[in-house]
Amino acid sequence: MFQPSTSDVRRFFCAVYARWREGLPLDPMQALAARWIAEHPEYHGELADEAAALAADYRVEDGRTNPFLHLAMHLTIDEQMSIDQPTGIRQAVQLLAARRGSLHAAQHEVMECLGEMVWASQRSGLAPDGQAYLDAVRVRATR
Repeated sequence: MFQPSTSDVRRFFCAVYARWREGLPLDPMQALAARWIAEHPEYHGELADEAAALAADYRVEDGRTNPFLHLAMHLTIDEQMSIDQPTGIRQAVQLLAARRGSLHAAQHEVMECLGEMVWASQRSGLAPDGQAYLDAVRVRATR
């Protein structure tokens, strides 16, 4: 399994931002990332300075959103939807997007469910519970 470091992820998004901003060709993964970067202009300043991005410390206690984690979660959800893993996630996210009138808004809600699943797994020491994650997304999609 591919497990990039924090620095790898930050370099990737900074490089994609630079290529996108300059109008250079993007490979398919870069194009997906650029789509979410375009949706988040509030992160452009941080993406424009790779050295600062590599040195930045994003702590919940400081109230700072980690733009790299946020963008990576968008890509994670895109990947989950493309392979429908866990089975049913594509339909659940599509239903949520239809209810909210926006895939972007839906993905932000899915991120909360994904974050809760990861947090529960880390806290319990057990494998992530894909079914609980899917159920949480479905609950949001039906209310």
